[in-house]
Parts: sequence; structure tokens; C-alpha cells
Amino acid sequence: MINSNVGANVIPTEAELLARARAMVPALRARAAEVEKARRVPADIVQSFKDAGFFRILQPKRWGGYEMKPIVFMRLLSELGRGCSSSAWVMMILGVHNWEFGLMDPQAAVDVWGEDDQAVIASSYPPTGTLQEVEGGYILNGRWPTSSGTDHGTWAFLGALKKDANGKPVDRIALLVPSTEYEVIDDWFVFGLAGTGSKSLQLKKDVFVPKHRAHSMVEYKLTERSKPYLYPFNMVFYTSVSSVILGFAQAGVDVFIEQMSVRRDNGTGQLTALSPYVKDRLGNAVAKVRSARARLEQMMAEVEAKIERGELLTTAERMAYMLDGARIGRECEEAMLLLFKCTSARGCYLSNPIQRILRDVLVAANHITQDADNNAGLLGGILLGHEPPPLMYSLPEVV
Repeated sequence: MINSNVGANVIPTEAELLARARAMVPALRARAAEVEKARRVPADIVQSFKDAGFFRILQPKRWGGYEMKPIVFMRLLSELGRGCSSSAWVMMILGVHNWEFGLMDPQAAVDVWGEDDQAVIASSYPPTGTLQEVEGGYILNGRWPTSSGTDHGTWAFLGALKKDANGKPVDRIALLVPSTEYEVIDDWFVFGLAGTGSKSLQLKKDVFVPKHRAHSMVEYKLTERSKPYLYPFNMVFYTSVSSVILGFAQAGVDVFIEQMSVRRDNGTGQLTALSPYVKDRLGNAVAKVRSARARLEQMMAEVEAKIERGELLTTAERMAYMLDGARIGRECEEAMLLLFKCTSARGCYLSNPIQRILRDVLVAANHITQDADNNAGLLGGILLGHEPPPLMYSLPEVV
């Protein structure tokens, strides 16, 4: 892997970061099968991402980060996704968490980065555990699934529902817990993105989490925070997922072109590339990937413009952007299915990377952030005067 030896005091340009990512693609691609077989991303790959400065893109400057716009991170993920899906996914999950510290009490960053400003954080946001509010913080119990890259995290953000005295949910919060307080359960046995090591986390009994290590995943308001941290939480996280899937689909296009450029029909001996069927499917797959990428760029540009003007997104706008992000996963999935149908039996061999890319795209597009069906219904509902779902776009009114 490429080691750029990037110092924390050097802030590269976006172009330099993307060039580093592109330079890694061949080596990542060569190791994709190894990563899948190991069911985790090797430590040296994660270290190469650290050395290249990728984890600093969204990290606040106070802690040696570059404090860049989220779109820079998303473009980088799309590049890395062309190499190894699982490695890029882990970079996405672990890297986006550094953005969350721009939302939190500064003491949380002191706790995590006070001695090592390159410590990385895993997560599992579903509110599957139980939370009790106590003086100075919370008592947390439970087990959380699918914590991608958790083997590399020294901390984890865990999701929970905060409830009032009557047991009614009033907020969805993320709580920062050190790895000394949980056990990693090796239960990630899946047919795609197997190399992400997305294992479960089992907390010890009655873990205390101080209030400064928690933040709302729902609250959205104008603050004095630096502009990169004024985006809605779910938009940054959900769209980062969409961005890395774009890279997976582009990898599928790349491999398809390489194979079809030299492949010959078993019956006629003619180049397969001469088939109108092959050319049509490739063109339509490329159109889907290009459209998805254009949607990503457009939505992020529109949100950035609002942030620059000091404006909040309306609920309808946020819902539309959530659907835009989810449609990226859907269209990348459709693109890969178009290509795979042209590969016939050759595409089914485990030695052919295109079958792994297809499986990775299918699993990634099944992520909750890529739910185009329900997001379409939510957008349609609010445009027709319905209320948005609770604890997703706003906090409940205090009575």
C-alpha cells in the first residue's frame, strides 16, 4: 500500500487527496479477494488510509484535521470504492465519525484524541439497547449489530432512544463508548461486503456514559459551529454510504470493459464487444452511474449554498435529498445487474472479480440508508400534507 507520510500539520488540497486515493486503487483491487476471505480489512490497509490523511478530511482542525466539506470525503470514497469494496466501506464508516466531533462537546474529542489524534471510532446506530438517564450522563446496556470495521476502532458510537419520564421517546442519540466497555461478537457471516468485519458489540453491564460523550442524531438547527458541521447528521452519514457505492459500481464498469474488450464468443469466435446487446447494456449501466454521480454533486452543491447563506433546509428538502441518496444505491445496483447478465457463466466464477463486486453492491444497496422505496413514500407523503415520521427530521415539541 502507498504510504504518503502525511503530517498532521500539512493540509493537502482536495486534488492531492483524490490523487492519493486513485493511486491506491490497483493495490486495493489486487487484495480484494484476500480481504473478503479474511472477513476483515487488514491493519496495514487502514494504516495506509491514515498515512494518506483520509481520516483527517472531516476531523476538526483543532485536533489536526483538515475540516473539509463533506463532499470532499464523498468524492474520495467514490475513488477508493473502485479498488476494494470492503476496504472503502470501512474507510467510509470509520472516517465519517470524525465529523461527529464537530457536533459535540469538545471534551469528547479530548477523551478520544487527547493522546492519539489518529484514534478511529466504530459505530452501530440502531437503538437496540436500553438507556437510562442519570446524574451527569446515562447508563447504557445491550447489544448492537453490524459495527463495520470495529476491529480497528478504540471507541464506538452506539445509538439509543432517549425517553421522558413516561417512557415516550424524545430523541435518538449517539453515545461514545470506549472499546474497554464492550466485547466484539464475531457474527458477520454474509454473502457480500464480507471483508468489512461488521460484527456485533456486546456492552458490559450498566456502562456509564457522561453527557459530553452523547449527541442528538435528530436535532437540526443553526449554530455557531464551523460550516462543515452544519449539515444534517443523517444527510452526511447516509450520503457517505451512497458515495462509496458509486465507487463499487464504477469498479464494475471498469472490470466489465477490461473483460469484454478481449473476450470472444465461444460459438462464433467474434469479439463479444461487437454485440449490440453488450454495448447497449454497458452504455445504459454507465448512464445510471453517471446520473447517480451527478445527483450526488447537485444535492451537495445545493445544500452547501444554503449553508453559506446561513439557511436551514426545509423538511421537504431534506426528504428529497434523502431520496436522492437512496436512489444512488438503487441505480448502482441496477447498473451492476445490467452488466452481470452479459457475463454468462464466466461471471459466476469466484475467480472473476465482477461477481464479488455485484454481491458487494447488492449488500451495500440493502443498507437502511439506501431505502429508496420508503424514502419515496415519505417524500410523497409530506408533499401531500402528511406529517414526517417521528424522531427522524425533528424533535417532538415539548408540551
